[in-house]
Amino acid sequence: MSRIGKRPVSVPSGVTATVEGQTVKAKGPKGELSYVVNDEVLVKLEDGAISVDPRDNTKDARSKWGMSRTMIENIVNGVTQGFEKKLEINGVGYRAAMQGKNLQLALGFSHDVVYEVPEGIQVATPKPTEIVVTGIDKQRVGQVAAEIRKYRGPEPYKGKGIKYADEVIVRKEGKKK
Repeated sequence: MSRIGKRPVSVPSGVTATVEGQTVKAKGPKGELSYVVNDEVLVKLEDGAISVDPRDNTKDARSKWGMSRTMIENIVNGVTQGFEKKLEINGVGYRAAMQGKNLQLALGFSHDVVYEVPEGIQVATPKPTEIVVTGIDKQRVGQVAAEIRKYRGPEPYKGKGIKYADEVIVRKEGKKK
C-alpha cells in the first residue's frame, strides 16, 4: 500500500479542479495546469478533494499510484503558490544579470554565457551572485535551474561555480608538498 497514494489531494478555495477521464485540470490565481494520469490509476473528484486509487492490485498499477497523486498535488500547489529554486554563484568575477528576457552569466569563460529563459518561467537576479527561478510547473522550474547550473557546476576544491542555495558541496583537501 502506498502511504502517499492513500491520502487525497485537497483542493483549496480559489482553485477549480476538474477530472475528465484520465485528465486532471487545475485553474487557480497563478494560472492553469493539467496532467494526464496513467490508465492503471483511477482518479475521482469528491468532496473538494481528488482521490487516487490503483485500478487493480498489480505491481505496475501500485507503482504508478503514489507518483500520480504527487503529480496532481504538484499541479494544485503550482496554480496556488508556484515553485521557486534559488541558485548561488561563487567565484571571483562570476556574476549574473538579466538582459531583457535573457540571463547573462559571466562564469570565467572567454565569453559571457547567454541563457534564453523559456516561456512560463521567470528568472530574477536580486544580487549579482544570486539567481531565482520561479514558475507554476515544478518540472520546468527544476529543469531551467538544472540547465543554468550545468554551465559551471560547483567544483570540490574551492567551491567555485553555480550551486543550489540548499546544496552542500563536500570539499576536498588540496595536494600537499
